[in-house]
Amino acid sequence: MTDTTTATATASANTAALPLFADFAGVIDRALDALVAAGHLPQGLARSGVTCEPPREASHGDISTNAAMVLAKPAGTNPRALAALLVAELEREPRVASAEIAGPGFINLRLADAAWLAELALIAASGGNYGRSTMGGGTMVNVEYVSANPTGPMHMGHCRGAVVGDALASLLEYAGHRVTREYYVNDAGAQVDVLARSVHLRYHEALGEDVGAVPEGLYPGDYLVPVGQALAAEFGDTYVNAPEAEWLVPLRTRAVAAMMDMIRADLATLGIHHDLFSSEAELQASGKVDAAEKWLRDHDLVYDGELEAPKGKLPDDWEPVALPLFRSTKFGDDQDRPIKKSNGAWTYFGADLAYHFQKAQSADALVDIWGADHAGTVKRIKAAVAALTSADGATAKPFEVKLVQMVALMKGGQPFKMSKRAGNFVTLADVVDMVGKDVVRFTMLTRKPDAQMDFDFDKVVEASKDNPVFYVQYAHARICSTLRKGVAEGFAPAPDHVALLGEEELALVKLAAQFPRVVESAANAREPHRVAFFLYDLSAGFHAYWNVGNDRPDKRFIVGQDAALTSARLFLGVQIGQVVKNGLALLGVEAAEEL
Repeated sequence: MTDTTTATATASANTAALPLFADFAGVIDRALDALVAAGHLPQGLARSGVTCEPPREASHGDISTNAAMVLAKPAGTNPRALAALLVAELEREPRVASAEIAGPGFINLRLADAAWLAELALIAASGGNYGRSTMGGGTMVNVEYVSANPTGPMHMGHCRGAVVGDALASLLEYAGHRVTREYYVNDAGAQVDVLARSVHLRYHEALGEDVGAVPEGLYPGDYLVPVGQALAAEFGDTYVNAPEAEWLVPLRTRAVAAMMDMIRADLATLGIHHDLFSSEAELQASGKVDAAEKWLRDHDLVYDGELEAPKGKLPDDWEPVALPLFRSTKFGDDQDRPIKKSNGAWTYFGADLAYHFQKAQSADALVDIWGADHAGTVKRIKAAVAALTSADGATAKPFEVKLVQMVALMKGGQPFKMSKRAGNFVTLADVVDMVGKDVVRFTMLTRKPDAQMDFDFDKVVEASKDNPVFYVQYAHARICSTLRKGVAEGFAPAPDHVALLGEEELALVKLAAQFPRVVESAANAREPHRVAFFLYDLSAGFHAYWNVGNDRPDKRFIVGQDAALTSARLFLGVQIGQVVKNGLALLGVEAAEEL
């Protein structure tokens, strides 16, 4: 066990240091530099594949590296022989207690306690910034998410993508990127004309007319009633007997604006706020779709041609039609795609192509969060972005599409339905009212987004280990409760005696120390659910340690007869709580102080 003076000095020196795994990546890199200087390795070997991470099995040590495995072949040597040379260099590092070669050439390091005590001090010194990274280098990432049609309130079909997109945006910022949160308003399609006709009906109703049942094909929800009333107040009976050509555009404009106000309010219940709302109608009116087509034609990426005949038996009315086609096969698609219909109107693909062209002008990378039902269009949009950001596609701006599966609403294990103002679906606001913002957000991140998910109203509020939301929140609340109790009994968290912490306590530090690398790996993979998984594992470690104290009073956080040990364990608890709080903040979830 490291003595108190050494631990405190190391911790103090480490307050401006890198997190442990990033720091040891540098240690490994310097050891490789030493082998190059000694002539054991050639100059200029690519090290991008060298890793510094926890071993798969905790019993194997604290840090594992594949450096010898990765570099042996290009260096023309044997992996175990290179590993032996590298071990000799790594053992010079004071914080390395031992270094061992495993299997064909992996190296496992065991660290001295002082390394973990220094990391504990780093958490305390960093506070809310522990885990924050400069990895992104300030590059601008546009994250587009939700983008629901502006025809009604948000429903649970939109919720999962909204949470995934918002958490990803926060994660990317925390990892050092600049981020634009964007919502694409699909206000140029047939669905907004249906919206206008629906509010026209409610407009008649507001003027005292008995409109009866809402006709098939119109939006039935009573959320349109206030819109009709507002139109009646603004226009009186001006459009009562007017032809559709006169009222369609003004009513559509006002209805879309009202729906977007409703959508913003619904998203706000989840703590979601976008930086930018881009209108499809404005995009087309501005001529940017035409400009995109011209750019593509100039680069021979759009041509006039005929669509391939449908496979199988042809419909009786099918005939070949010449259309402007995008050369998406050049970028991996299975056929070239039309950007305009035969009547000259833009296809959805054509409008989306121009929209992404617009986004790419002010971003270094693009990420779209889509529902899984759009999977069939991913390849062609990725081809379009590759074309629009690089004539040959070889140096295109990075663009990723993350697909999100629908959520099945359940209650007590059975499908759950509610008759609400929306007419035929469960609104997001209704669900937040029932279980709370934090429960909804965390639950949406407890599975990979492309995996099916059941949202059971009973289970998500259940106080049990099987409910990740409760389990993580309870860990933070337990820490806060313990701290309050300790203070009430005259104890305070302090780093002065952290050298008294033993193996079980340091195991918690080892778990917490993985947070910075989880942030970076999750940001690189565009997978915020990794943070939720990490928080569950850290909370499980904390609860396991807590439960030991139920049977062994000497293992409790508060040991009344030992003020020094109590202050050290309370200090540990505060830092574990800080890491939990930091992770929850990335997911847009508040850290509960009591449950």
